[in-house]
Amino acid sequence: MKIDHNLHQEQEEKEQTVVIPSEENMCRTIEVAIIEPPSQPQVLPAVKLTPPPTTVNDDEEMFIPPLNFAMVDNGIFRSGFPNSTNFSFLQSLSLRSIIYLCPEPYPEANTDFLMANGIQLYQFGIDGAKEPFVNIPEDTIREALKVVIDARNHPLLIHCKRGKHRTGCLVGCLRKLQRWCLTSVFDEYQRFAAAKARISDQRFMELFDTSSFKHLPMPFSCSKRIRAHCLHLASACQRTQKQGS
Repeated sequence: MKIDHNLHQEQEEKEQTVVIPSEENMCRTIEVAIIEPPSQPQVLPAVKLTPPPTTVNDDEEMFIPPLNFAMVDNGIFRSGFPNSTNFSFLQSLSLRSIIYLCPEPYPEANTDFLMANGIQLYQFGIDGAKEPFVNIPEDTIREALKVVIDARNHPLLIHCKRGKHRTGCLVGCLRKLQRWCLTSVFDEYQRFAAAKARISDQRFMELFDTSSFKHLPMPFSCSKRIRAHCLHLASACQRTQKQGS
């Protein structure tokens, strides 16, 4: 049998041939998009925000209490000097009387307010001197106390300039009539006077003699409930004043 050596050799060469992939098949180009950041940050235009319109009722009034306002007892209140912004609030109390503890004349606007609302003014002028020149006239405090404990004058407001020292002394003497202990009397005084509490004021209240008032009726409450309520109001008033300062 004759074998074609050339054909056999070609078959062997084909079997030994290794196919090498081309560079085009091995390497593929991946295109990546590069986005460069802007050279300067983009600034958006400012937008002005306006609150929604609110309707104000002209018939509504703002009730703003005077400085250091608090209830002392049923029908008895205390405060600093009221001004025109406090008149609507004072009207809501239906006051009959005001005890004014400063020697200066009452302002015309306040006098007109009293006349328009039928409020009686009782002025007991006490100088607002600072320590060590504080002089609290005991007779003046006694006369003022007679007005305070007379129920015919209620509702009644006691005030001086800031509602701290002169008002505090009068209220402190009233507390002694109500048989408060001195600790509670001084606690209430200090809540209003705060850092400006005066030793001379507290000494005056401690030595104030209430024996001459024993024959007078006490038509208002001196219960522990009222006492706790008054101290709570004094504390709340002091916190409000600190927040506003």
